[in-house]
Amino acid sequence: MSPPVPTGDELVRVLATLSNPHRLRVVAALAGGRNYVSRLARELDISRALLQVHLKKLEAAGLVTSRLELSEDGKAMKFYEVNAFAVLLTPQDIVTAVQTLTDQKKDERDEKGAAR
Repeated sequence: MSPPVPTGDELVRVLATLSNPHRLRVVAALAGGRNYVSRLARELDISRALLQVHLKKLEAAGLVTSRLELSEDGKAMKFYEVNAFAVLLTPQDIVTAVQTLTDQKKDERDEKGAAR
């Protein structure tokens, strides 16, 4: 049985999230197992602040999950791990997904018109 076709908005969100090379590196690093922010930043040779930005975007797209844990010495450590996902697209899947896209510009125009 094939996986369900994502909605248009889900597809755009996942593909846009994965289109960044830093985020691809983060997913690849986490594919080897869960890791905490400081160690992951050192392994990827990027700042913790930049890593946090990318981790938040990956988490918002549902591609990673985080959990706060206490170390033996009482320090709070945020661990991240990759959620299972697969991206397999056929032209027909895209046709189906496009039918569910929300038109954000149209929605914004409708909201502005209603506010007047």
